Amino acid sequence: MGQMKNKNINKGAASVVILFVLLFLLLFTRFLYIEITKEVDGKELNTLAQELWTTSKTLEAHRGSIYDRKGNVLAQDIPSYTIYAILDRSYPNHVKDPEETAKQLAPILGASKENLEKILKQKKRFQVEFGAYGRKLTQKQKNKIEELNLPGIGFERETKRYYPNQVFASHIIGFVNENEQSDIQEGVMGLEKSLNKYLIEKNGSVTFKRDGSGTKLPVPDEKIEKPQNGKSVYLTIDENIQLFVEQALNEIEKEYKPERAIAIVANPKTGEILALGNRPSFNPNKRDIANYSNDAISSRFEPGSTMKVFTLAAAIEEGVYNGQEKYQSGKYKVAGGVISDHNNGEGWGSITFDEGVRRSSNVAFSKLAKEKLGFNRLYQYLTKFGFREKTGIDLPDEANSAFRYEAEIEKVTTSFGQGTAVTPIQQIQAATAIANNGVMMRPYVTRKIIDPETDEIILENKPKSTGKPISPETASKVLDILETVVTDGTGQPFAIEGYDIAGKTGTAQIPSPNGGYMKGWGKNIYSFIGMAPKNDPKLVVYVAVDRPKLKGFETGSQATGKLFTSITKNSLQHLNIEPDASEDSKKALSKNSNYGLELEDYAGKKLEEARKELENKGFKVEALGNKDSLIQEQIPYPGSSVLNGERIILKGDGEIKMPNLKGWSLADALKVVEILQLEPKINGSGYVVKQSIKPKESVREKDQITIQLAPPE
Repeated sequence: MGQMKNKNINKGAASVVILFVLLFLLLFTRFLYIEITKEVDGKELNTLAQELWTTSKTLEAHRGSIYDRKGNVLAQDIPSYTIYAILDRSYPNHVKDPEETAKQLAPILGASKENLEKILKQKKRFQVEFGAYGRKLTQKQKNKIEELNLPGIGFERETKRYYPNQVFASHIIGFVNENEQSDIQEGVMGLEKSLNKYLIEKNGSVTFKRDGSGTKLPVPDEKIEKPQNGKSVYLTIDENIQLFVEQALNEIEKEYKPERAIAIVANPKTGEILALGNRPSFNPNKRDIANYSNDAISSRFEPGSTMKVFTLAAAIEEGVYNGQEKYQSGKYKVAGGVISDHNNGEGWGSITFDEGVRRSSNVAFSKLAKEKLGFNRLYQYLTKFGFREKTGIDLPDEANSAFRYEAEIEKVTTSFGQGTAVTPIQQIQAATAIANNGVMMRPYVTRKIIDPETDEIILENKPKSTGKPISPETASKVLDILETVVTDGTGQPFAIEGYDIAGKTGTAQIPSPNGGYMKGWGKNIYSFIGMAPKNDPKLVVYVAVDRPKLKGFETGSQATGKLFTSITKNSLQHLNIEPDASEDSKKALSKNSNYGLELEDYAGKKLEEARKELENKGFKVEALGNKDSLIQEQIPYPGSSVLNGERIILKGDGEIKMPNLKGWSLADALKVVEILQLEPKINGSGYVVKQSIKPKESVREKDQITIQLAPPE
């Protein structure tokens, strides 16, 4: 038995020895192979060592910012944060109370307590995030959460695209995507899309050696690939004029609840778009988008009587227009149908062509097209005015016109804006020829693109003429006639005290899905194209309101009139164009009681006495300065037409204290800014909710003030 046992032990020992020998041979062979080939698993030893001891970190780049013409930020990258929670109980700092943590986080993240609690109770997870609710958090949200001192909660820093003015030129600027798989943001709408190749950033990296614990080694072979920030884009947009547009559109949307509304403001001398807005609009920070179409350039519709401006210009240029010649208004028979004036074809008897223009007579323009100009020449002029092709504005998705110009009735109706469809931006471009001595200017929104690191100009747009459809003499004559439309014709609701306005109203029919046109009160697109001041236009303004909810016997011109006058008056004053009321503009306003009373000159009167007098008349009055001092300035200016309840600012001598602007409209707040000559920074849209200069604080000229606006609750 003993011998047998020893024999088994010897066999076992031998087996172990053989096993060790085989392992040794295997290791020796492996080492020999590595020594000869200098490779491990197909990788060279040097490469493998580099990978083991080298690490790389991303150097974050920023997407290019977008600015208005004065350098105010309209879009920029700002720090943002992603929140995470550590669930592993073996880790010292972990979530200890999921229920309480979910309860505290829910109101800050805008998520339900139940959903957050479900995430925080997941099993076998070291760390979790909270989906869309936990990403792109602001610094304010992060601070609020940190103040709660919740165990196991941490943050990762990143960037997000931020639009500081909220609902502001949203269809121009657009927005970027939220691609979670990439650190690089891509533009998907507006200029963010069309200028993406300039705005897009490229992240860099730094590569360095580290020891076994991950600590960076002090060796000189560090490699840095610099991040490449996106280029800076400067627009033609004037932030203040754009704010006037947004404010006016908000008021129209609130009061009339139209299907859509459009406003464009341009400099006719250069083609620069100073402001452009649509309703419905959206907040690019929230992506609450109901209308992706930039209707100002992407939507075409029958313009209505605004097209008469260009038929009139063609007739004058060709020498076939005699404003004192009479014709029979009412109805006019042409091949294919009968043209009727807008008062059910009753007309106004035998009237002059000038009066026909003022009354927006369809018959007058039908006769001009057929009997005076001829259809071929009319078509040539409409082509010269740019209605047969896109303007080429530097915004994506521009639409082109749709001409119906075959049958005689189609040619006739095109002359007064029916049948043929054009875009608002085509009308703006054509109107620049009327307001710019016959020279038509291409509209554009991008002034320049520069490299923010070197200030090198990458791209710069200059004013560009797209033709000269009419002479300076014709342009001047058209302006004179269009002024009478505002003083004595259908454009009276568009008169502005202190400024001579030239313009033309439009009422466009809307095709019905069942064929023909929509019927019913207000089932039209009401528009106006105006130029101001008439003698040397600095602005061309186009407004349109689609199917407003009119009250009682309101007309569409009342809606568009409010939109146009609000935008134009504020914009002219912003451009320091002094009012100079002519007898014609006073005459127009005296015919329209909607424009209220003429404000007298209170200069030299005691501040307190004037305040009481105006308040007794039903006005809101803000008196600035020593109440016993004499009035030095007032806004609105003397001679302005003011409505009952309008806010009036009076300035006397002595210490000026800042009024409480909370709840004021932007237009009223800017009255204080103007009279005190402050340097404003406006954020948001709507009504004043915050002001950087506190109420009752002393204020001096040139002080800077930030005004925060928000929509009414």
